[in-house]
Amino acid sequence: MFDLALDSKLRGCDLVSLRIGDIVTSGQVRHRAMVVQQKTRRPVQFEITETARESVRTWLEHRSGGLNEYVFPSRLSPKAHLSTRQYARLLDQWVQAVGLIPGEYGTHSLRRTKVAMIYKRTGNIRAVQILLGHSKLDSTVRYLGVDVEDALALSEATDL
Repeated sequence: MFDLALDSKLRGCDLVSLRIGDIVTSGQVRHRAMVVQQKTRRPVQFEITETARESVRTWLEHRSGGLNEYVFPSRLSPKAHLSTRQYARLLDQWVQAVGLIPGEYGTHSLRRTKVAMIYKRTGNIRAVQILLGHSKLDSTVRYLGVDVEDALALSEATDL
């Protein structure tokens, strides 16, 4: 679940409502998938790395199910998906298990992690905007906390 959360950069509500058919085709976990975000009703495409594909493959072999079923079903009802609250509880347990402070990490941390690394490595805010499915560049700037120092650091690193 957490590998897929990092790769997909989806909000918790979108991650838990993924259906098997969203990420599996012809019995194989896709390299790329696309979903319509609940908040914005806009499609967003994401990659699924080999590590995440292997994790998902192992999970789906364990849980089985049809293409129209949820990837992460509720333990209370097989027709419902895992709740965002339960997802947050699982993340807290995982964070604690690896020795981190649960209060410092949340489900949104997983959405933000990969794009923050991409931005830091490339400075390409437009790519981050596309990956997050933001319609406005200003939203992405605020989301990443980009400031004048970031812009100056990028400028200083560019020699003409």
